[in-house]
Amino acid sequence: MMNTSAHSLERDCGWRRPLSTKDWLAIVDEIGPKFAVGADERDANDTFVADHYPVLKETGLVSALVPEDLGGGGASYTTMAAILRRLGYHDSSTALAFAMHQHLLAFQAFNHRNGLPAPLLPRVGNENIVLVSTGARDWLESNGKVERAEGGYHVSARKSFASGSPAGAVAVTSAPYDNPTEGPQVLHFGVSLSAEGVSLDNDWQTHGMRATGSGTIVMDRVFVPDAAISVARPRGGFAPLFNLVVGVAMPFITGVYVGIAEKAIEIGLGLAQKRATDPAVQWSVGEALSALKVAQTLHAEMVRMTNDLDFTPSIEKTTQFFMLKAHAVEQAKKAVEASMDASGGAGFYRVNGLERLLRDVRASHYHPLPLQQQVFFSGKVGLGLDPA
Repeated sequence: MMNTSAHSLERDCGWRRPLSTKDWLAIVDEIGPKFAVGADERDANDTFVADHYPVLKETGLVSALVPEDLGGGGASYTTMAAILRRLGYHDSSTALAFAMHQHLLAFQAFNHRNGLPAPLLPRVGNENIVLVSTGARDWLESNGKVERAEGGYHVSARKSFASGSPAGAVAVTSAPYDNPTEGPQVLHFGVSLSAEGVSLDNDWQTHGMRATGSGTIVMDRVFVPDAAISVARPRGGFAPLFNLVVGVAMPFITGVYVGIAEKAIEIGLGLAQKRATDPAVQWSVGEALSALKVAQTLHAEMVRMTNDLDFTPSIEKTTQFFMLKAHAVEQAKKAVEASMDASGGAGFYRVNGLERLLRDVRASHYHPLPLQQQVFFSGKVGLGLDPA
């Protein structure tokens, strides 16, 4: 697609690793406009952004969050949050699919920082593999069927919303297991997407985010060895594991939608100029800008709370992340909707790109936790109850 490898960028531009946030964003702003080309066609045809992944690998973005000593770019969590937000501005589908890989990487980076196992970090750093998450649909209870086998388990399941799976190498997933001695459990593990019994169901035909490749991963009696089980936790109740998952995932995912709102306002303001003296247009523009500022501020607070992965996960922080996420994306949606109002009839035409962003930003509701569920979750935590 283009010759923008990290090494060539260093040679041509004088950059040396570790790159600064400014340098990484310069890479995003170089490749981003090219990623945006064809977005409408991909949206219309439900076509995955497959051509973008070789570029993400060549530029070092796939492994940017991996520490340098493990073969990566050594970018900070804060830098990656900025990368994803800016990528969301350029191409929402690429950004969202990429955020799924990056939040799994951030989980591993947190473990590495704290002396815990992080086996996927060096693989991403040295092999440039892409990780795929299935956690959103699984949430606490998970789904599927697990049977004990010699040396491991046979797993059968359908894992929906697996964004980026056509480009992925490893799915990080889970499944419920009725342990005969310890009772109902959820097993967490990674599985190769090329393993026997694994297939991808091309069922991602949706309202928005159509190019994310978020189809269902199908596992038909896939063998998962004992050594691949990273966590075996009780099924039922809130698992402390998710305090870390939420802490590293929500700022990345939320940033994508803030980036979408930033692009939508840019388009909406451009279309509104011909009607700038109309008080209704002035109101809509003011509403859009106000909502965006709130979304940006809430997102910045989420990133601050992660403190570049130097934080202690807790249920108190988890409910804060959920509150900030829920309200940040609500404001992002409001910003895009107001931009559509400001644009008048022109925004209704697909050629201007605004109506696609309006559909894409609505996907923000479906990431844990939707606003209504977040309110109940936070209420339970406030009352000292199990929020599950």
